Amino acid sequence: MPDPSAERDAVEAESAFSHPAVAPDATAAYGEHPDQVVDFYAPRDGRDRAPLVVVLHGGAWRAPYDRQHISPFADFLARRGFAVASVEYRRGGEPGSPGGALPQQSGAGTEPVAGRWPDTFDDVAAAMDLLPALVREALPGADTRRIVVTGHSAGGHLALWAAARHVLTPDSPWHLPVAPALRGVVALAPIADFGAACELGVCADAAVQLLGGKEHFDERRPYADPAALLPTGIATVLVQGRTDIVVPQAVAEAYTEAAAKAGEPVWLTLLEDVGHFPLIDPAADACAVVAEEIEQLAY
Repeated sequence: MPDPSAERDAVEAESAFSHPAVAPDATAAYGEHPDQVVDFYAPRDGRDRAPLVVVLHGGAWRAPYDRQHISPFADFLARRGFAVASVEYRRGGEPGSPGGALPQQSGAGTEPVAGRWPDTFDDVAAAMDLLPALVREALPGADTRRIVVTGHSAGGHLALWAAARHVLTPDSPWHLPVAPALRGVVALAPIADFGAACELGVCADAAVQLLGGKEHFDERRPYADPAALLPTGIATVLVQGRTDIVVPQAVAEAYTEAAAKAGEPVWLTLLEDVGHFPLIDPAADACAVVAEEIEQLAY
């Protein structure tokens, strides 16, 4: 008998991925690797001093899923009057490739590996550090004093992590001495708590692969798991669909519980009858809710 949850998820995914990719207004490199680039979208209303939204795409940190699939969402935010920076980063490769070990067997065959350690984190840190200078060149009208970071799924994890680098211990190469100058984070169905994600097998154990496998998981988790990097002191909102079967609601709840224990209030917006993909689908009502959450932090 067909699984109605899976059927609904497939319909939502088809809608989100039905939009053609939107070319950016400018692209800038923050490193020498082809994936070390940022796409920029100017506010469509020509607004000056528009808040800057940094977008980190999802796709379980796996190579087949790049920033193209989230470009309609970036354009949606630009049409709402934001300046947008969509960050690309190195992701996992095919099993056996330089960026890919740990083949993950599934019923559909061998999956691409999730993420690269430490490259994925190196890239997000470098992009965030260089972003103000890149924005001055590509979008001189953007207001870098009003930055909100958002990300979807695996990108939601990276958004939370980027806002928590000052919580890392000084021995980490990604440590910041002070909190980043952000208005806040809006994480969309994020892989926010690695413990909960592993218990649920989210994205075929992508979090384990991201950290280099089970043998490295416990050692590296304190440097990578947002739930272990609290409190941040930065305004944080999680937006989650209640019917999400890709990254279930329990993952977001585990993060908010960890934040509460750390003494940090985190707002969790739960959307009824919404799954994983409507959050980045410009045709979905949920996408407008996301924009409203960003607006509340930005202004």
